[in-house]
Amino acid sequence: MHPSLNVLGEKLEPCSFDPLTGWYRDGCCNTDQNDAGSHTVCCIVNSDFLEFAKSRGNDLITPAPHFNFPGLKPGDAWCVCARTWLEAVKAGKPCPVNLQATHEEALSIIPMEILELNAL
Repeated sequence: MHPSLNVLGEKLEPCSFDPLTGWYRDGCCNTDQNDAGSHTVCCIVNSDFLEFAKSRGNDLITPAPHFNFPGLKPGDAWCVCARTWLEAVKAGKPCPVNLQATHEEALSIIPMEILELNAL
C-alpha cells in the first residue's frame, strides 16, 4: 500500500464508513499498484456526477451486492477514480472534493489547483 498521506501532505483522513468506501473497503481512499482506476479522490457525489459516470460506463447508482456495493445517492461520500473525476470536471459535472481524505496519489493525475477549485 502507498503511504497514507492526503494531497495536503498530511495524514489521510477517512472518506466514508457508511457507505463503506475505498479500494480496500477500509473507509479511506488508500491505494496500491493493483488499483488501476486510482480510487483516490474523496468526493461528495451529486446527481450530475453520478449521471456523468454512468454515461461513461461506470454506474455508481445501481447496487451490486456481489461486489459489496450499495449503490450511491447524492450526498454520499465515495472514493472515486481520479480520471473519472477529472473527466467530469472537464465536462462541467464535478462533485465537491474532501482534500483531507483525498490520497496524494491523485496528484499524479489531477493538478492540485483543480482539486482546490472543487474543494469542500
